[in-house]
Amino acid sequence: MNFKQLLDSKEYPFSGAPVIAFLGDSVTHGAFECVDGGCGCAFDFAAVYHNRLRLIISQKYEWVPVSVINAGVAGDTAAGGLERLERDVIARRPDLCVVCYGLNDVNGEIEAYTSALRGIFTRLREAGIETLFMTPNMLNTRVDESVLPELTVYAEVTAGMQNGGKMDAFMEAAKGVAFECGVAVADAYALWKQMAQSGMDTTALLANGINHPCREMHGMFAELLYETIFGAMSTMPEPEAVPEEIPEVGEEITPLEFEAQEQEG
Repeated sequence: MNFKQLLDSKEYPFSGAPVIAFLGDSVTHGAFECVDGGCGCAFDFAAVYHNRLRLIISQKYEWVPVSVINAGVAGDTAAGGLERLERDVIARRPDLCVVCYGLNDVNGEIEAYTSALRGIFTRLREAGIETLFMTPNMLNTRVDESVLPELTVYAEVTAGMQNGGKMDAFMEAAKGVAFECGVAVADAYALWKQMAQSGMDTTALLANGINHPCREMHGMFAELLYETIFGAMSTMPEPEAVPEEIPEVGEEITPLEFEAQEQEG
């Protein structure tokens, strides 16, 4: 029984609460803007794509409390995910695992990336855990003025990997491994490429100007995952835009409309 069938079966509470694990890097972890001279990140767990997906699912299956495991680690690669897969995912027995890697892996060799992904997909299959691979967003295509001075050199490197085709090659190889392993793909990278080809400045959609998508794009990830899992677009209304500015310490943050409703519930 796959994840959609589990929810449609209306077996809850006899089956227990459905669980989705998300294995990935800083984007999955919940990182947005870079702070502290590039040594740290601003984290927003309310805006991260898997929390948004959880909220979307709750609109359709309002009687089922879907649980989410955030197994994202900032700076991680697929090799790191494979190393901690048993502890962070398999031991917790999720009904579905969404895997998203590539943004840090592109700094290395493509063989190491594809080998680690193959290992993750294989071990999840052996553990009987349904798996979905989501390709990440594009890297920056230029060095934006918003990039912290300490990170401009790296931003030049990542722009070179994006514009030079290295990121494209990594994504094609990753999708090939997913196909080989029988893993479904939610191709977010293809959507970013389409936006770029239409003339959109995709670098402006990066919260840190390098590789962390802004909050709006996390919403796009959530919609894409919902469509991939359930085969239909969600009916959840778009929330108000979340300010990209980092609030001052002690500043009160007004919750979004759908978040206020969830808190009241």
